[in-house]
Amino acid sequence: MSAPSPLFFKQPLRYLKWASINKPAYFYSIIVGCAGPALVFTVPPIRRYLGYERISKIPQTYPIPKGPRPRPSGFEDDE
Repeated sequence: MSAPSPLFFKQPLRYLKWASINKPAYFYSIIVGCAGPALVFTVPPIRRYLGYERISKIPQTYPIPKGPRPRPSGFEDDE
């Protein structure tokens, strides 16, 4: 019979070593889960350093022209 798996909260490094061999899906999900919060703080400064600029927002309204609006002509019904 194999040895029982180590508990994560008692021996986290030993558990990660065991999980990397016996349960690789658990191991990689823990690694990705721990990397997420770190990426929140590291990615935006790196993007700014590399020259990434945010695109301007799409206008939600059409700008209303100043002054009186011309009345369209030439579309009357002439019968």
